[in-house]
Amino acid sequence: MTRLYTENLHIAYSDKAIIKDMSIEIPDHKITTIIGANGCGKSTLLKAMTRIISYQTGTVVLDGKEIVKENTKHLAQKMAILPQTQESASGLTVSELVSYGRYPHQKGYGRLNKKDLEMIDWALEVTGLQTFKYRTVDALSGGQRQRVWIAMALAQETEIIFLDEPTTYLDMAHQLEVLELLQKLNQEQGRTIVMVLHDLNQAARFADHIVALKDGEIVKSGNCEEVITQPVLEKVFNIDAVIGRDPKTNKPICLTYSLIKEEKEAEKNVATMPRLAQVVN
Repeated sequence: MTRLYTENLHIAYSDKAIIKDMSIEIPDHKITTIIGANGCGKSTLLKAMTRIISYQTGTVVLDGKEIVKENTKHLAQKMAILPQTQESASGLTVSELVSYGRYPHQKGYGRLNKKDLEMIDWALEVTGLQTFKYRTVDALSGGQRQRVWIAMALAQETEIIFLDEPTTYLDMAHQLEVLELLQKLNQEQGRTIVMVLHDLNQAARFADHIVALKDGEIVKSGNCEEVITQPVLEKVFNIDAVIGRDPKTNKPICLTYSLIKEEKEAEKNVATMPRLAQVVN
């Protein structure tokens, strides 16, 4: 039985439907990546599945219970989310911000115990932030700040981690570090990872399961072989993609692509040129 899934989930802002009667299962102990063009509903889906926003109809179920009926602190012990846009951390040190991830596990007056401190240090270590422990978050670069927020999500010690574009602001090396860390957490600790990625080749390389969205609906879901294909990418992104093989992983990669709209427009222009010439003559 799948722990986390949605049934006929429908979300709308005013009269505009963002998620349209979506039923989706998140495989346990796997990495699921959601891909799609801007505005297709990726972030909205993540927010609904973590109860950040409400939905009009349908349901989100975790461990047999609707999340809207779950105790907030209990839910936070099961799932953590790193949103696309983080709140201000003005004046906080790196260690202080990461410590907020321990809130769901604290009792009484919320004092940090030995286990809390160990988890904070572990999260700082695996994200490469130990040397910045007492530095203010404001003083860090954009990439370093992103890693602090990821460390906070890790310190929450949940079984499921949601991340909305976790590689934003990071250079290529740090992107790879973050994705390899998430893969390690999945493989060694069985964490279920659900994330939104824009880079199709990163999605193919690191995801066990990919969900491709367009206009609030699922176009295709499955493994990378099933989703990273020319027909699926054409439908999702309106591109003509050339698919090859990654020499390191042997997984499909998008080698290059062109906009189908531009190709069709160019063909149309070429087709009308002789007739325009006749009119001029």
